[in-house]
Amino acid sequence: MNYILFDGNVRDQLLPFTFTRPVADIRVGILTIREKWEKLLGFTTTTVTEDYLAEKYPMVELVQNILINSSFIPSENLANMVKELSEDQALFLEDEPIAFFTTEGQEVDFDSYEIIQYSQNDVLRIEYTWDIFSKNHAAIKRDFELITKGRASKPISETTVVFNKQGIFVEEGAKLPLCSLNATDGPIYIGKDAEIMEGCMIRGPFALCEGATVKMGAKIYGGTTVGPYSKVGGEVNNSVIFGYSNKGHDGFLGNSVLGEWCNLGADTNNSNLKNNYAEVRLWDYETEGFARTGLQFCGLMMGDHSKCGINTMFNTGTVVGVSANIFGSGFPRNFIPSFSWGGSAGTTAYKTNKAFEVAQVVMARRGVEFTKTDAKILEHVFEETAQWRRG
Repeated sequence: MNYILFDGNVRDQLLPFTFTRPVADIRVGILTIREKWEKLLGFTTTTVTEDYLAEKYPMVELVQNILINSSFIPSENLANMVKELSEDQALFLEDEPIAFFTTEGQEVDFDSYEIIQYSQNDVLRIEYTWDIFSKNHAAIKRDFELITKGRASKPISETTVVFNKQGIFVEEGAKLPLCSLNATDGPIYIGKDAEIMEGCMIRGPFALCEGATVKMGAKIYGGTTVGPYSKVGGEVNNSVIFGYSNKGHDGFLGNSVLGEWCNLGADTNNSNLKNNYAEVRLWDYETEGFARTGLQFCGLMMGDHSKCGINTMFNTGTVVGVSANIFGSGFPRNFIPSFSWGGSAGTTAYKTNKAFEVAQVVMARRGVEFTKTDAKILEHVFEETAQWRRG
């Protein structure tokens, strides 16, 4: 069977992260949504996404296909039901399609399908940017069971202070000397060749992905994921870092999401709670206004390739687009459009040729090429977001 992941109707609600990737490639828990589906299905997947992303994330259609809504995080039950779909069958959650069978070139009309309602209570779905961190506790626990089932952890150093050892899994090559790991409230996963330096205090649920580093003396609270090859220091609470991003110094990051290739300067802090304890609102690209989150705690949403200087202060519920460069004293606006250059005193356009020069250097340091395809995607984002940018 050929499995194809599609963005669905939540794509715009997940901007700025979906400016540069399909919904399927959002990291929540330990794995990306795509990696979860592929592990449970036992097959690789392709993607239906925005046209400008299709070169990097192509779709392969065969004679028989099952299309899957990427916003749904799979459980074993859900994946099994998807695998059992046959011609003219669709799996729904109320009015929302989860997956459906289709043949090559078929025009899909759900009125002609047999609709199967999913009735299990294990649904986990990412519909809004803040779902990425607010549902990360549950996603880490689910991924931990999926990844470690039937496997044995590598030995934990005798110099490491451990609480609830059975809830900790260490992959080959990981280093964790003289740190504290507390898995009482949730599992802790340490990926291949990852490192937790001396003096770190970590509470689960927590995921440190392959090649990532927690720097000396860091304090990490539950519901946090540090994606592959990222570096984290200071204090972090209930946040998700997709990969290849750095928060390498002291400062607080809470109830936040960072995309890939981001960098937070030393002593950068974000607020995750308003002084009046009111509900946090976040910029909504669809309505071009500030949407209710229903959350009292909500911090920073930062798209790929964005960076900020030392001592940057982000207000509660700040959204930063793709490839923004933020610096200076005071609080910048709580919506910073993509390719903005500046801070609280005002911003101008960050020209793509300058942004691409930085991206090439940053990615080369990690042995990753900044390709022509990457440049075309960012050029599209630059044009698409011009309406919100000053200068």
